[in-house]
Amino acid sequence: MGFFDIFTQKIGIDLGTSNTLVYVSNKGIIVNEPSVVAIKVNTNEVCAVGTNAKAMLDRTPKSINAIRPLQNGVIADFEITRAMIKYFIDKALNKKRFIKSNIVICVPVGVTSIERRAVEEVAYDAGAKKVKLVEEPMAAAIGAGLDVDQPIGNMIIDIGGGTTEIAVISLGGIVVSDSLRIAGDDLDVNIKEYIKLKYKMEIGLVTAEKIKMNIGNASKKFYSMNHFENEEEKVKEYPMEMNIRGRDIVSGLPLNITVTSDEIREAILETVNNIVNAIKRVLEKTPPELSSDIYSNGICLSGGGALLKGLDIYIEKETGLKVFLAENPLDSVALGAGKICESL
Repeated sequence: MGFFDIFTQKIGIDLGTSNTLVYVSNKGIIVNEPSVVAIKVNTNEVCAVGTNAKAMLDRTPKSINAIRPLQNGVIADFEITRAMIKYFIDKALNKKRFIKSNIVICVPVGVTSIERRAVEEVAYDAGAKKVKLVEEPMAAAIGAGLDVDQPIGNMIIDIGGGTTEIAVISLGGIVVSDSLRIAGDDLDVNIKEYIKLKYKMEIGLVTAEKIKMNIGNASKKFYSMNHFENEEEKVKEYPMEMNIRGRDIVSGLPLNITVTSDEIREAILETVNNIVNAIKRVLEKTPPELSSDIYSNGICLSGGGALLKGLDIYIEKETGLKVFLAENPLDSVALGAGKICESL
């Protein structure tokens, strides 16, 4: 028999720093929940996982700790990650633990052999029969519908919560790549620190993430998701503001302020430029023939970070190349993992 057989369930997992997605063969993405676990401090007993655990972030009493067991795309807490994966697999299979699973798990390009073994061990401990690791940009490219098997250069940028994966792919393999431990979570930290420095107000990372999703932007102009008859109407100005609440650092009292999209763009600019500089480094190392393909085909953006308003325009401006979003940026890696596990 091959890697998979008819007596096992085929599963693809996008084990992300921010969110974990589980793809079940012939069913699609069954689980899409935050990679957060809440545990009791004294006993280390798991009391919530996923969406319920994320709701507890920055709101727990001293007896409960809500944590993210993955940091920058790799396992930071082995035991809690195992419990989390087991929970998500159980949920995807409706707790049919008698079904053994053959699992494809996506990992960042730059992980070490020790980090790869840790992911494999966690999956086996969670009940997997066989485990195959796949590099995230390859899965993202497949999930985005790029023709990775042809002798054509395709560039994919997958911006997740903990890592940014940049790769040039041809003939079913990664030719040039870079993996940054900088991504969406860093934008949240940037916003949090900016508000603290400018307004002397403390906010949580959950609030910072909401600010990023609502008025975060990398360019004053962005392409509207709506369809217009006139192509020029797609480019629109993006002035926006948002009321936020936090704690006054000086008085310790609750405080309400209004921040603008221009301020948030200023707050995250350094991190965005770090990602753009990494893209340029990969392009510089790309063979000329593949560079020609990328010039013709453009750059594909995937991952939650790809949804940052105006990011595609900013990258276009800095590289001179056309940039387009994957059809389902948030799901690309999981969809790719699913296609891989079904084909093996």
